[in-house]
Order: sequence, then structure tokens, then C-alpha cells
Amino acid sequence: MNRIDRLTAILIHLQTKRVVKAQELADRFDLSLRTIYRDIRALEEAGVPIGAEAGIGYFLTDYHLPPVMFTNAEASALQVGGKLLAQMADESLRTPYESALYKIKAVLSRSEKDHLDELAGQIEILNPTRPQPYSDQLLYAIQGALVRGHRLTIVYRAGYNDSQTQRTIEPIGLCHYGIGWHLIAYCRLRDDYRDFRVDRIQQLAELSEPFPRQSRLTLQGYLDRLKQEQDLQEVIITFSRKMARFTHDARYSFGFISQEETLDGVRMTFLTQCLKTLGRWLLMYGNSIRVEHPTELNEIMRHYIQEMVEHYELPMV
Repeated sequence: MNRIDRLTAILIHLQTKRVVKAQELADRFDLSLRTIYRDIRALEEAGVPIGAEAGIGYFLTDYHLPPVMFTNAEASALQVGGKLLAQMADESLRTPYESALYKIKAVLSRSEKDHLDELAGQIEILNPTRPQPYSDQLLYAIQGALVRGHRLTIVYRAGYNDSQTQRTIEPIGLCHYGIGWHLIAYCRLRDDYRDFRVDRIQQLAELSEPFPRQSRLTLQGYLDRLKQEQDLQEVIITFSRKMARFTHDARYSFGFISQEETLDGVRMTFLTQCLKTLGRWLLMYGNSIRVEHPTELNEIMRHYIQEMVEHYELPMV
């Protein structure tokens, strides 16, 4: 990126927030703080009214760039983002995103519009079948409560026993993993942090009362605590080279962290909370694997194999 383009990008970045720290700009553009300071001075010398407060950051005072044209790459990224959102978000986010994308397309040149129209039919995002949520209007409401720091009341149906409970919660973040969205919140009923699957929330209402956010974990703080509290066990498996090729997609679901080539195959290391779950996955590889550690997993595998033998054993004639 040449300097003119970078100065324009910095100016656009300054318009995205009320206050922007110099370190934030340095991280985004992979520059030193000294270079950022020089760029800010160059913008000021060009007549851009940039305010600054020591220890806080930079801000613009009554200044706006004219409408910005998108590059092909930027417009294409937005198109792909829309495809992802269609699969990963509910109606409360899909509809406004689609409306925003139409507004963006309206300012594109004819060639860029043709480019997006052509691209739209050549990209598809396929997801595994997901449980049908009780409501298709929750994600936007949850985002509003997160920004305002308001408590929520929810009616939640648990998956393990199909029980229904009403709870007052203090939301700290949304996280997408597995097959859907999860609302991380402090549950006043359980007096602890809980992970609520959004597709299991039957009803949701935002309360007008805020909760003291400074007394609750941030989303990142919760995720860090979760990692520390997990009782993870190291597992080492050697796969034959032929079978190792078929593990690439699935192994990450079972805690895969590394691999190394050996004389007799590929040695993989996993970190898992449940040896039994990992063992059931390993059954499909038959005699093409060798459990090196822990010995407990060998016992689990033998137990599963014995169960299968007994289940499929033909009756004596």
C-alpha cells in the first residue's frame, strides 16, 4: 500500500469510531508508532481537523469524507460475507445485511456490479443441518442488550432432559461454534456463568435495568477462564500414512494440535476432555492406528470392540 492510499485508509478508520488509539492504527497497518505519528501530522498539514488527547487517542472534529467507492476485492468480500451470514445468522441479521448490500451495490460502477452478479451465482456455503430455532429474531435483540449492558429474561429449554426454565441473565457475549450461536451470560438462577445455545431460547425480553459490567467477565475473559478450567488429557496416536490423509477434516473436532512424520507412519497429538468420545472416532480407522498414550485409551478401545463383537456375533446353530 503506497502512502497516499494509507493516509486515505487512516482517515476512513478515524471516521469509524469516536476515538482511535495510535496503537490500533499501527496494528492494523503493521507500522511503527513513529510512522503513524508522521502520517497523522501529514493529514493535519493537509487541513484535516484531527483532535488528540494524551493517553486517549485521535478523533475527527466535524469532518467527513465524501462517499467512498469500493474496490473489486472489497465488494467481493462483502458478497462472500453475505453468503456466510445467510448460513450463520438469523432473519434479524440477514434482512438488514441484504438491505445494506443493496445500498453498497448502488454506488458501484457498472463493471463492479456485473462482477458481483457473476460472483453471486458461483459461490455457495454448505453447512450441516442445524436444529430449527424457536425464534428467527433473536440475534439482533441480543446484540442490543450486549451494547446497552441490560439484563435479559429468557425461557430456555435444556437439551439433556428437555426441561424448561425461566432465567434472568446478564449477557457478556455471543460466540459461534459447533453448529450455531451461543449466548455467554451470567445466570442469576445458577449464580455462575453459563453457555446458552440460542436455538434453545424459546422467549427473550430485554429488561430496562443495566447490570454492573465491571463486575462481570468480558467474553475474552470467560473464554480464557474456560481454557484454564478444562481438564484436558494428552493423547498420542500413530496413524498409517495412508489413513492419516483421511483425518484432515475431522481431527480438529477431537482436539488435534500437532503431527510429526515417523518411520512407521504419522504420529498425532490430541488434547481431549473425553477419551471415550475420541475412542469412538478412532474405531473407524481399524488396525491402521496405534495408541501410544495413554494406556487407558487402549482399554476403552478394547471395550468398544468387545461390545461390537457381542452385538454382531451370529447365534450358534
